[in-house]
Amino acid sequence: MSAQSEGNYAEALQNYYEAMRLEIDPYDRSYILYNIGLIHTSNGEHTKALEYYFRAVERNPFLPQAFNNMAVICHYAIALTPGNYIEVQNWLKITRRFE
Repeated sequence: MSAQSEGNYAEALQNYYEAMRLEIDPYDRSYILYNIGLIHTSNGEHTKALEYYFRAVERNPFLPQAFNNMAVICHYAIALTPGNYIEVQNWLKITRRFE
């Protein structure tokens, strides 16, 4: 976690990917996925972040931080493009809530 707190996101991602390879507990994996989502959010990669937040809540539906971050990303997507809900539709497709 120190690489992430120091802003070394590339190193932090590598550490989290390695942790995912080693960790078998779904609960612990949910937090690793959540942290990967945080890094993608910090890098402005919101679609990737949404994917990782969703994967986190699939494993741990009691992870309100991930739900909150997904909602914030969607809120800003709508605010940036009022009247254009394609971003939201894309998010819904990513999260399998819209076919």
